[in-house]
Amino acid sequence: MNRLISGARSPPTGADPALIFPRLPNQYLSSSPTPPSSISFSFLFLPSQAHLPQTHPITPPPSTMPLLLLFLLLSLLPISLSQPKATLINCGAEVESEIDGRQWLPDSSFLSGAGTSKTLNNSGLVPILSTLRSFPNVPGRKYCYNVQVYRNAKYMIRTTYYYGGINGQTSPPVFDQIIDGTLWAVVNTTEDYVNDRSSYYEGVFLAQSKTMSVCVGANTYTDSDPFISALEFVIVGDSLYNSTDFKVNGLSLVARHGFGYNGPMIRYPDDQFDRFWEPFGETKLNDSSNANVSVSGLWNLPPLKIFESELTTNQLHAIVLSWPPKQVQDANYYIALYFADSRDRVFDVTINGVLYYKDLNVTEAGLVVYSTKWPLAGSTDITLTPSAGSVLGPSISAGEAFQVLPLRARTLTRDVIALQKVKESLENPPPNWNGDPCLPRQYTWTGITCSGVRVVSLNLTSMGLSGSLSPNIANMTALSDIWLGNNNLSGPIPDLSQLKILETLHLEDNQFSGAIPSSLGNIESLRELFLQNNNLTGQVPNSLTGKPGLDLRFSPGNSLSAPPPS
Repeated sequence: MNRLISGARSPPTGADPALIFPRLPNQYLSSSPTPPSSISFSFLFLPSQAHLPQTHPITPPPSTMPLLLLFLLLSLLPISLSQPKATLINCGAEVESEIDGRQWLPDSSFLSGAGTSKTLNNSGLVPILSTLRSFPNVPGRKYCYNVQVYRNAKYMIRTTYYYGGINGQTSPPVFDQIIDGTLWAVVNTTEDYVNDRSSYYEGVFLAQSKTMSVCVGANTYTDSDPFISALEFVIVGDSLYNSTDFKVNGLSLVARHGFGYNGPMIRYPDDQFDRFWEPFGETKLNDSSNANVSVSGLWNLPPLKIFESELTTNQLHAIVLSWPPKQVQDANYYIALYFADSRDRVFDVTINGVLYYKDLNVTEAGLVVYSTKWPLAGSTDITLTPSAGSVLGPSISAGEAFQVLPLRARTLTRDVIALQKVKESLENPPPNWNGDPCLPRQYTWTGITCSGVRVVSLNLTSMGLSGSLSPNIANMTALSDIWLGNNNLSGPIPDLSQLKILETLHLEDNQFSGAIPSSLGNIESLRELFLQNNNLTGQVPNSLTGKPGLDLRFSPGNSLSAPPPS
């Protein structure tokens, strides 16, 4: 059942749609022949803000949205004209810069030395498109930006891409985009590049730890180097899209349009979170002024400017919108449709022939109708049909559509922290040790084998590693096998007695020094211990020489003495 709610932070169960205040339009395309089972509608008002012209052309991918809020509560929401709290990263830039009154940071401190900074010489580019960072096209390798965030805060994350022919090939590369351990999208900027436009991908995600990673992943789609131009992390208000369970889902923007609007893109400061609202484009319908509407305090806090115009008809005819404008994947979508009109209008809303909301009564106060999980696939038609007895045709102001993106699990935090400490103890760690170690599966770190969200083996044999072995490796308690032979590791062998299921430990052909930890003999599961050709000294512990079933090798090399007879 679809609901329009005016006074609850979460949608009530069993509410009669006819008795709930219907407002604000949610819009998205659906090819589903039957109505979805989980639909809710939201009632919100919004703040007024000054308009900032679009600085560069961009075409958005998928995004997501939430629920509804009590009108009285909404009207009390603070309206701030201050800049959104954000981390803005100008990829490839060497120095910090101020662009349109906002501070953009160079990207080097968010990376682990990967990639190459490049500058485009194309004339007329806005600053964030004039530089980019390009990465080697090594299939299966991901390159990650690690950004400090506020845990449990909700972020709008946006990536921007402008190829500019930087790789010397006619067509841009196609590659993966990853958020933490989840494959977010396949980045394909070809169509936009042909039309001399940049591309952006936007989503809404919950920070579930103190850092979040956004990665580009090289693959075999093309043979050109992946790249990125800009990355933005913007904290959004708690009320935005709050019908979504962000602990298990993210929202990936598919479309966000002002239907009766034909000016430059609406963004900050009109939208206090710098969301991009694109003009819908050419239409044979009427684009009329809506100067008398008085929308304020809506739950998703859309910019007032989207209600200053509308797409409508002066006749009692249905309006059919092909929106989103492009075909969509077979998935569930968060759809929010926004309405406001200076003259009362009553009409039905259907999506691909399925009733979305009946007898929607649109007034100058404005409203939003949204669904949290509406199934769509392919192309979509949204139809607004005048209700019986109506004297005016339908109208619509704006819409947002997000694909609901199920989040993959993340590698267990203790394993991530331990691997980070191991990485820091190595002078030359594997270059792809960035982002989530285990996920997505096609981008697992070199030398790592995972089972679920746990690291179960570490194999870095003959990788030319130097440095030491961090004692934090013992915190990866699911490890059953460690192979570090034939490297140049030095320092003491750490206490590994916490690794209760460790079966194999190969440290041969390195530069380890000091004594062999007697605690190794306490690991009941240990079956292979190879220590030859190091610089170990002292006695071989009795706990090892007398351990049944253990293949123990400590010579040649080393300066070890046999344990005294027992």
